[in-house]
Amino acid sequence: MELSPAIRFFGFREMLMKPYRFALPVFILCFCLFPVALWAAPAALSGAGSSMFWAIISAFFGGMALNLTPCVYPLVPITISYFSAETMVLKPGRGAIVINALLYILGIAITNSMLGVFAALSGRLLGTLLENPITLVLVALVMLFFALSMFGVWELRLPASITGAAARNYAGYLGSLFMGLTLGIVAAPCIGPFVVGILVMVANSRDPVFGFWIFFSLSLGMGAPLFVLALLSGRLSMLPKSGDWMLWVRKAMGWVMIGAAGYFIFPLMPDILGTGLLAVIALAAGVHLGWIDPAGAGSAAFKWIRKGVGIVCICLAGGIIWYALPSEGVKWTPYSEKVLEQAKESGKPIILDFYADWCAGCRHIDRITFHERSIVEAAAKDFVMIRVDFSQRGDHAKESLAHSYDILGIPCAIFLKPGGAERVDLRVSGVLPPSEFMARMNHLKNGDGSADTQ
Repeated sequence: MELSPAIRFFGFREMLMKPYRFALPVFILCFCLFPVALWAAPAALSGAGSSMFWAIISAFFGGMALNLTPCVYPLVPITISYFSAETMVLKPGRGAIVINALLYILGIAITNSMLGVFAALSGRLLGTLLENPITLVLVALVMLFFALSMFGVWELRLPASITGAAARNYAGYLGSLFMGLTLGIVAAPCIGPFVVGILVMVANSRDPVFGFWIFFSLSLGMGAPLFVLALLSGRLSMLPKSGDWMLWVRKAMGWVMIGAAGYFIFPLMPDILGTGLLAVIALAAGVHLGWIDPAGAGSAAFKWIRKGVGIVCICLAGGIIWYALPSEGVKWTPYSEKVLEQAKESGKPIILDFYADWCAGCRHIDRITFHERSIVEAAAKDFVMIRVDFSQRGDHAKESLAHSYDILGIPCAIFLKPGGAERVDLRVSGVLPPSEFMARMNHLKNGDGSADTQ
């Protein structure tokens, strides 16, 4: 098939035929653009006003900056494992790898955009779909479903009337789009000061079409590095020799997907059971991949690789258990209207933490920031620490409190002076390192200076 001069001129032919050759430069470009995104997105948003162009540009840069937040972390191993295994099963053409990656990112963008517009126009917290246990179970089942395909339990096939490479490609397209649509739910809780600005802009416009395109651009920016990871993972299909090692890699990717399923149902379980589940998955993966699976038994080098991966997985299981060992953290008082009124009368500054088990950023800041010794000691001595927990749905008192403080997403912490007046300049939206959070606590305690909102 003869390609048009325009396609040849812009290098699209090279992209379609050898997508991995431009994947690494694009990945490096995305990495270099992260600092630019962190600086340019808020500045562009503040000057966007009603300009659709500048709003979309700022949203794209803001989406790229979201790759530095914990909510995107689970998408990285899922993307690598899914596309690595898919290319070994379906053997798509080089152009098909690009289309698969695009459909995957398109699925994430569509779901994330619809949920973002709903949150902005309804006034509900961003990502609250994950507060429903059914949603978490369904997402985990999807991960498990695809994991079973990597172990050879099932294979996606189209009707016999469609045969050959076209059938393989169409099957892959459907799977990639479906996986992206599912993971868009996972990406939805991403929050930060920039996303809060987007939510306010869309809510003020009351225009769902405008809101959809803003969130769509945000999602594309977030998906740009994932698109490159998908292309690089798809390169496995281009390796010249197949064999037992490829079956072993497929199974390794299957264990990653099983781990993702455990990660998504973790919020539904008591901490000790959830931690135990993840540790057992890592341990089982290590034993299976390192010693039980017979792949590559005839190769001494591959045997050492297998054992090395097995040891890493076992160490990971130990690391999970160590990470979850009880340690002294901030002592939180569960929110109630009475508790908040008593805190306002105590004469101490108050910190209100808006939290949920299904929020990856919330769990991150709870484990890292709120277990920092200096913060724990200051909180116990000089502050009233109140947690507003949205893990369970349907508490109208908590929802009313969130509306009264214009909380659009979590994690979020607000700082109240003695008596209950908020220090708006100290508000935290998203994840903040312990040192910066401690600085805000000192500002609140001493009643001095101002801090950049985060």
